[in-house]
Amino acid sequence: MIKQVKELINKYDKITIVTHLNPDADTIGTALGIYILLKNSGKQVEVVNHGINLPINLDFLPYFSKIKNRINYDNSLIISCDTGSIERLGFDLNERIIINIDHHKSNTNFGLLNIVKSDYVSASHVAYELFKDEYTITKEVATCFYTALVYDTQYFTTSNVSREVFDTASAMISYGIDIDSVVKNLNQRRSLASIRILSSTLNSLELDESGDLAIMVATRDNMLEAGAELLDTVGIVEYGISLVTVKISIILVELDGFIKVSMRSKGIDVSKVAISFGGGGHYNASGFEVSRVTIEELKQSIKQEIKKRGLLNA
Repeated sequence: MIKQVKELINKYDKITIVTHLNPDADTIGTALGIYILLKNSGKQVEVVNHGINLPINLDFLPYFSKIKNRINYDNSLIISCDTGSIERLGFDLNERIIINIDHHKSNTNFGLLNIVKSDYVSASHVAYELFKDEYTITKEVATCFYTALVYDTQYFTTSNVSREVFDTASAMISYGIDIDSVVKNLNQRRSLASIRILSSTLNSLELDESGDLAIMVATRDNMLEAGAELLDTVGIVEYGISLVTVKISIILVELDGFIKVSMRSKGIDVSKVAISFGGGGHYNASGFEVSRVTIEELKQSIKQEIKKRGLLNA
């Protein structure tokens, strides 16, 4: 596949690398890693995100300041990173040639070339294995890819981590990256707003299905009171799944005009639920966004979908 990718890249003078809406460390790290290796190979490259709010704790990554919120290149080749559907990119790209690099099993294969490896732990894992033999991996590239890999595996604790994943991480580390810097920036740069919204959201936690299901809500009022943005709620859903009886943890975040839902599970395919609501993701970690519905209506709909599929019957 790399030969086809390289041939397509060589046909274009300009490359636009696009990250998904509400970006996380995997989409940003993957995009910046690809940006650097293509820039070093002599290409004119830009990296963009449709929003204006980026995870500030990722500003230690090389060239983070180069991320723009609009596409400046006309007719450039598009490289999509860590994105399951073209809508999640936020731009009108239906007439553009796209290389789609991802690891979500729910990916819609919207690119001309689709390098989608659902058994890989991160989009950066896919990108590293794709580019490592044909392009020069530097310390900067490895730092970006490693940060994305560490983030998406939750420090190598997810169920899809294998010996091969550790081998890949070791190979990235061999380029001399600063592991301590990665850990500190991912773990020790939370905003005050994130602590405030964590507190109120945990207070909303309710257990259902004999303790198998945990549901938390970050209401719009709570978000405003805490001064929180969507990025400040990242990771809260993990508190629910950490409870001993809980098999599925869900957080509903109420924002302007829509509700963002994130789900985590212990060995249950929650991606089926996400897909039924127009979203997607992974077996144990998925999500979706909906509008024109109340928090209570959505909670009941999710519970009904889980029951209908018998996900908590085992």
